[in-house]
Amino acid sequence: MIAANWKMHKTHLEAIQAVQKLSYLLDRKDAERVEVVICPAFTALRSVQTLIDSDRLPYGLGAQDVHPEDEGAFTGGVAGPMLAALDVAYVIVGHSERRQLFGDDDATVNRKVKAVIRNGMAPIVCVGETLEERESGGTETKVAEQVRRAFDGIDATAADRSVVAYEPIWAIGTGRNAEPTDAGQVVEVIRATLADRVSAELADGVRVLYGGSVKPGNIREFMAHPEIDGALVGGASLDPESLALIARYR
Repeated sequence: MIAANWKMHKTHLEAIQAVQKLSYLLDRKDAERVEVVICPAFTALRSVQTLIDSDRLPYGLGAQDVHPEDEGAFTGGVAGPMLAALDVAYVIVGHSERRQLFGDDDATVNRKVKAVIRNGMAPIVCVGETLEERESGGTETKVAEQVRRAFDGIDATAADRSVVAYEPIWAIGTGRNAEPTDAGQVVEVIRATLADRVSAELADGVRVLYGGSVKPGNIREFMAHPEIDGALVGGASLDPESLALIARYR
């Protein structure tokens, strides 16, 4: 899976143009070999969904966040049923920017994961450590705890379509990267934690992505590691040509 997180970029018109350009650059065979998921801003979801449906484009649609409740007096919130009605298949939950800038703690992330699953969508659960935690040797402890808390109270049947993204916070938008071997070791920790928290079957089957300054120039290195199943791509996904190169990493 290659998931494009456009963050707070692109109007709905710019999003349409980007997806149309991507459809010319990435042929159907490429897109069918690697699942490509586009995660635009909320204001562009309907436009991108309509384009995907009308042109029968082989892309999945993802949202960047969700409110934990399905409805209510939560000004500015976007609920799971609203996303499901737009044929959103995936929802990013617990991205480091949501955790750091918007105050999403582990309990909130857990509630959002449950909201996504409850509404028939699949969460892309983001976990990762800060530079300080990495330098102090706390990477595995931090990531394992985030995974445990994100999936607390969720059984294997409910979580079977879940995706986990390891995004070292110190690498996001900095041009720095974890080494593929190091990232692979963290993915092993993620799977071991899922096996302990949920089930061995889920741990074996869940897709784990790497996210941290992924670009066309380094995607092959990460995808060559047997533990890494794809990438959550930020800035490099804003350019359709760059995203197409990443999706065609082979």
